[in-house]
Amino acid sequence: MKRRPLRIVVADDDRDTATTLALLLREEGHEVHTVLRGDEVLELCRLTRPDVVVADINMPGMSGYAIARELRERHGQLAPFLIAISGAWTKTSDRMLGKAVGFDHYLLKPCDPRELMPLLEPLRAPGSSDIARSA
Repeated sequence: MKRRPLRIVVADDDRDTATTLALLLREEGHEVHTVLRGDEVLELCRLTRPDVVVADINMPGMSGYAIARELRERHGQLAPFLIAISGAWTKTSDRMLGKAVGFDHYLLKPCDPRELMPLLEPLRAPGSSDIARSA
C-alpha cells in the first residue's frame, strides 16, 4: 500500500532544530514548512492546512501551548495532529498541561527521529484521519 506524504509545519525558535527536523521529514517524503516564531504558526496553518504541527513550547510571539489551544478551539477534531517538543518544559506537569491544551504527543529535546517517525506513520495510510490520536 502506498503511503501518502504529510503536510507538516515545524515551529521552533532554534533555527538549527527547525532546519534539522525539516530535513529529516523531507527525506521521508513529507512537505515541510518551518517558522521560527510562535505567532506565525496560525497563519501558516491557515495557508497550508497541515496534517501535522510540531511545535516547540517556548517560542517568541506565542507559546506552543497557546498554539495548540487555539488550533483545537478553531478546528476541534479536524485540527492538525499536534506534537509538542521542549527542552525546557520537561516536568510531568508540563506534559499534562500539553495534553490539556490539545497536544496529541509531547516529546523532549533533542527530538529523536526514532521517537517522532512512528507517531506519523498511522497518518500516512491512504484515507487515514484520526488513527494516531488513539495511540
